[in-house]
Amino acid sequence: MQPSLPSSPTGSRERLIVVEDDPVTRSMIAGYFSDHNFDVVEAGSCADCRQALKARADLVFIDVSLPDGDGFELAKEVQTASNAGIIFVTRRDTEVDRILGLELAGDHYVTKPINLRDLLARARAVLRRRAIERKSARARSTIAFGDWVIDLTRRELTGLDGKSIALTRAEFDLLAALIGADGRPLSRDYLIEVVSNRQADVDVRTVDALIARLRRKLVGGTQPVIGTVTGIGYKLLLTERL
Repeated sequence: MQPSLPSSPTGSRERLIVVEDDPVTRSMIAGYFSDHNFDVVEAGSCADCRQALKARADLVFIDVSLPDGDGFELAKEVQTASNAGIIFVTRRDTEVDRILGLELAGDHYVTKPINLRDLLARARAVLRRRAIERKSARARSTIAFGDWVIDLTRRELTGLDGKSIALTRAEFDLLAALIGADGRPLSRDYLIEVVSNRQADVDVRTVDALIARLRRKLVGGTQPVIGTVTGIGYKLLLTERL
């Protein structure tokens, strides 16, 4: 089958590709997201997805088990061909599959039966995060703040002496989000979204623990790096160095 293209795509709507071989599930997801202002393309196979990727894609839902290929391998193709966010939507719910999906390319790993409201919330979180990343990349990839330099492309943090500071993936993502906010406070709920694509069972305590670890690593400067905003969350206290 050929992908079902949206009848009147507009630049103001995110373009979603739903890669799912079950037509009932695919139609259910496509209808729901169309109703929530997405331009939706339906793809029943890897081949259909490749065809759909010839146009812009902002987000791709991928079933792991497809009739003409492996969803994990397809996700790597999507990652190479576009900057789209990737959410696996599948019945395969083993821990091995979940970890493999997130490590390979996925922003989230959702198992069936699907909660459409939850899937929509995850999709919007991925799109917000990707928008922030694109904005930062367009501006510049290296940002100096306080006594540190962060390279968003290489995903490295160094001190003024050039010594590298080891950060976990979640710590780096959280710090990058705070820097990208330009001093605005970010809520704990938003920071949960920032790190939830890489860690299972993320909650407020996880965010607080990550902040505490970052504070211990970002020591030696003349002033604190991360401040607590009562009732909201956290913000970066340092301004960028020119």
